[in-house]
Amino acid sequence: MEKTNETAVSEFVFLGFSSLLGIQRLLFVMFLLLYLFTLATNAVILSTILLDRALHTPMYFFLAVLSCSETCYTFVIVPKMLVDLLSQKKIISFVGCAIQMFTFLFLGCSHSFLLAAMGYDRYVAICNPLRYTVLMSPGVCLCLVAMACACGFTVSIIITSLVFHLPFHSSNQLLHFFCDISPVLKLASYHTHLSQMVIFMLCALVLVIPLLLILVSYFHIIFAILQFPSSVGRYKAFSTCASHLIVVTVHYGCASFIYLRPKTNYASSQDTLISVSYTILTPLFNPMIYSLRNKEFKAALRRVIGRTFFPHNNE
Repeated sequence: MEKTNETAVSEFVFLGFSSLLGIQRLLFVMFLLLYLFTLATNAVILSTILLDRALHTPMYFFLAVLSCSETCYTFVIVPKMLVDLLSQKKIISFVGCAIQMFTFLFLGCSHSFLLAAMGYDRYVAICNPLRYTVLMSPGVCLCLVAMACACGFTVSIIITSLVFHLPFHSSNQLLHFFCDISPVLKLASYHTHLSQMVIFMLCALVLVIPLLLILVSYFHIIFAILQFPSSVGRYKAFSTCASHLIVVTVHYGCASFIYLRPKTNYASSQDTLISVSYTILTPLFNPMIYSLRNKEFKAALRRVIGRTFFPHNNE
């Protein structure tokens, strides 16, 4: 019989900020303020969309789902990271690490497909405005969100299962501040080329398929806008798509850099920096890009504030 006395890893130690020991308290304060501001911003966006009937449209429905997704995404990673910044032992259990990886992958993958659904919404609004209310009915919107979540769930459960069925017997020193795919894979005692290829292909498909759908939508949108006789009409149409394009660029830029690079180019310090922006700054700026630069949303926000805090002025 072969010897199997190697002790399996039961917990992981995060070393993502180990080189910044002198400023960890400063990072804690900075990240806490950003996190609280993110929660407050998303709370304002969600409550405004819920309370103002003028925003009960498909575009703002998707924005509300996006805002909720961004809030959940930060909740999976940031609170644990904040605790670790003040702790001597920055540990997470094996099961806790698997749960964290599954949850953030589920939200991240769903986010990719949700952006594709938002691109389709803009395509219908600009290219087929007379049938917009039929093609983007509440049932269709719910179906698109459900499909995005189903795709995210399927991909995340497969990747998490593949990663955590690998043997972990050697080091438990995780060169990151949360359980991301590449840092955890590096700790596995061994992994087959097939499992690594499957994980890479799934990550690629989650990014490439929604991106192709978005590009097809915008190909038709641009062609339709160029047919508009008025330059003012063209400007208004492009402006409704600008926020979505900015968010898509940031999302796919960061995600592609982290998940689609050859593993020989893996640099933990570089990935930690990108991941900080991806998990803290992006969830803060995405809803702001969509909402706070939007005249319709700002008018609705003023109405909600007026009705809530100055009800007598609206009588």
